[in-house]
Amino acid sequence: MLNKYLPYGLHDISKADIKEVVKVLKSDWITTGQKIGEFEKAMCDYTGAKYAVAVSSGTAALDLAIACLGLPPGCEAITTPLTFVASSNVLVCNGVKPVFADINPYTLNIDVESVKKKVTARTKLILCVDYAGQPCQIDELKQIAKEHNLFLVEDAAHSLGAEYKGQKVGGLADLTIFSFHPVKHITTGEGGMILTNNEVAYKKLLLMRNHGIDKEVGSRVGYEYDMKVLGVNYRITDFQCALGISQLKRLDEFIKKRRLLVELYKNAFQCKELYEVQTITEYQSNYDVSECVSSWHIFPILLPKGTNRDEVFKKMRAKNIGVNVHYIPVYRHTYYKEHYVFNQDDCPVTEDVFGRLLTLPLFPAMTQKDIARVVTALKEAIK
Repeated sequence: MLNKYLPYGLHDISKADIKEVVKVLKSDWITTGQKIGEFEKAMCDYTGAKYAVAVSSGTAALDLAIACLGLPPGCEAITTPLTFVASSNVLVCNGVKPVFADINPYTLNIDVESVKKKVTARTKLILCVDYAGQPCQIDELKQIAKEHNLFLVEDAAHSLGAEYKGQKVGGLADLTIFSFHPVKHITTGEGGMILTNNEVAYKKLLLMRNHGIDKEVGSRVGYEYDMKVLGVNYRITDFQCALGISQLKRLDEFIKKRRLLVELYKNAFQCKELYEVQTITEYQSNYDVSECVSSWHIFPILLPKGTNRDEVFKKMRAKNIGVNVHYIPVYRHTYYKEHYVFNQDDCPVTEDVFGRLLTLPLFPAMTQKDIARVVTALKEAIK
């Protein structure tokens, strides 16, 4: 049906996925059972990270990642403004002030040179976000972190399956988080995971996701347990992890399809009606394309300068094409304007990009006809 709504992202659940979930639902354990550990191990095997802690959402993963660092109240973390608000919100919730660096105009990731300028004596953390599935410049950010004794946390909610210099994203930063929301590469409904190579952080995270409670207190009395650190209930269920394990087996297939769809989009944009549309490419300019391989969580484009993005957005939605905007810069939101002082002039690239940014539909079940439908509608909307 031509006018069927085409969302910007959509999960893909197979009969095999459903079968694995039903197995767990029929078992004796549906909350904290063996599937959680199996999912964590599968993610470690896939990414190369040593340790993994599965939790109830991507935001929960971010929150625990920041909380486990034990940062002093009132310190600062440098991060990107072009992200979902969760990235900055978890900083604020942990008593850390977000400081926004500008973004790279080619990748829309945090700009390394801008990060260098933002480091102060109060800086304790760099929180980078892999925008659209494109890994950040991890080595350069690691070098800054090393020089200033900072932690590096990678929000890889968009980049499961992406590669940086031949390594899968997951074990590159001090802590890396993933999200398993339905629009992500694989889903558990809601869910997230923290990956690390640090055993001390890993053991602390295990406690923190379960109220900080240690049940292995050496007591011979069956009811005893000990709360060792401040924690919360960020546990994930066994049936969610069963779905995650099944989905993970199809991840490479999903990513391959996403990349094929992106190539169809890029080829379509070579026509004269759309030649001024910019696509987010893999490390243009001063970067070696071979260093980073995106997993293409979303497909954002930059409309030609002078185009009314909001009018294009409305026209596309009127044709039942679920375009979106990723994202409204965090410092533009009411809460941040009321509680912090940010100068938009400090982020000129972010401001330019936001005014022209549009996310087109991208998910594995899309067809060549779907791509053609989106491109045709975009041509008409820009005219």
